[in-house]
Amino acid sequence: MQIFSAQDLRDPEFDQILSFLRNGGVIGYPTDTAYGLGADPFNDAAVREIFRIKGRPETKPILLVVDSLEMAGRVARVSDEVRRLAEEFWPGPLTLVLPALESVSPLITAGTGTVGVRWPDAPMALRLIHGLDRPLTATSANRSGLPAAVTAGEVESQLAGWLDLLVDGGSLPARGGSTLLDMTTSPAVLLREGPVSFEALNAFLKGAIRR
Repeated sequence: MQIFSAQDLRDPEFDQILSFLRNGGVIGYPTDTAYGLGADPFNDAAVREIFRIKGRPETKPILLVVDSLEMAGRVARVSDEVRRLAEEFWPGPLTLVLPALESVSPLITAGTGTVGVRWPDAPMALRLIHGLDRPLTATSANRSGLPAAVTAGEVESQLAGWLDLLVDGGSLPARGGSTLLDMTTSPAVLLREGPVSFEALNAFLKGAIRR
């Protein structure tokens, strides 16, 4: 496994990582919640490699991270309500489940027709997304059934021999995942509570939310 330091990453190394991603590679990288597995979501072979690395069935969807509302609109239908919600809570640890556009692979959506999208508050992740000029997968960098990794060492201990490239962003502040909110139903449904609380969402949505 080749390991790069996010803090000391030079431009040639960053270009090497982008080239690896553009050619169908999968990397481990830090987000604002846990380390994620990053790949080009429009490359089905790369997405299948994520499932192989994690030892995870293809029946589970993979969330995507973006660096703007405009980019979110490239993979999902963004309603006015979603836009207002995103403007309040993004960038940050809130994943919104939205209707997927037809361009999004069923491997990403697990055939649901929906896709989880998040704009993270994570400099390295945003640098990668901006460099690729497209969304990046962000499923957690761990073997299926094992805890999410919050250090590069934890990623390495679980995925050594499975993952070729890892960006070490140090120790992340929390092990829990992002808050997961399904905006494809009315009222919205909180699928998983994380750093963005039910109370905060309930106040913003004026009660139009259920657990």
